[in-house]
Amino acid sequence: QLQASGGGLVQAGGSLRLACAASGRTFSRYTMGWFRQAPGKEREFVGAITSSSGRTYYAESVKGRFTISRDNAKNTVYLQMNSLKPEDTAVYYCAAKVPPAGGGNTIYTRRPMYDYWGQGTEVTVSS
Repeated sequence: QLQASGGGLVQAGGSLRLACAASGRTFSRYTMGWFRQAPGKEREFVGAITSSSGRTYYAESVKGRFTISRDNAKNTVYLQMNSLKPEDTAVYYCAAKVPPAGGGNTIYTRRPMYDYWGQGTEVTVSS
């Protein structure tokens, strides 16, 4: 199970840190992704972090503003969001991908590739 938290209301230019806690003993093997869905829009990829090397990859719209990190000892992945804009308003979801053998350093950007999803946490950025 994945449990996302940390959402809320923030002014433009502000920061929030989302967390996604996972249950189970195999968290360190998962590639973890963050997605978001704005009202009336498709769920879109935000960023991901691999299991083996901690390599990260971001959507262009958040690159340089958002940072993903993970703490395998706490079974938690984080999304640090800085310089927030009103267009970042969305429900944010974390997702876990069990990579195939040898795929621990692969970044997955497409929703169907992920095996488990959290319930989402809402972020509202006011102008």
